[in-house]
Amino acid sequence: MKVTVRKEVSGGYSIYVPKKDLEARIVSAEQPAIWGGKVELDNGWMLEMPAMAADTRLPVTVEARRLGEA
Repeated sequence: MKVTVRKEVSGGYSIYVPKKDLEARIVSAEQPAIWGGKVELDNGWMLEMPAMAADTRLPVTVEARRLGEA
């Protein structure tokens, strides 16, 4: 599914899913830069993020795969 990743003022990351009209914060990530691993959202969803450079400019829309709920 297509998701838009942005960096919050607080330093964390949030994800917007247009098809679900859902905005959620990333609460944990497998990799320090969130790319190329699994992330957990504050609503319980788990997403597999694509491998990208750690310095990717945000906001960016990417294809992520939903793995289910934690």
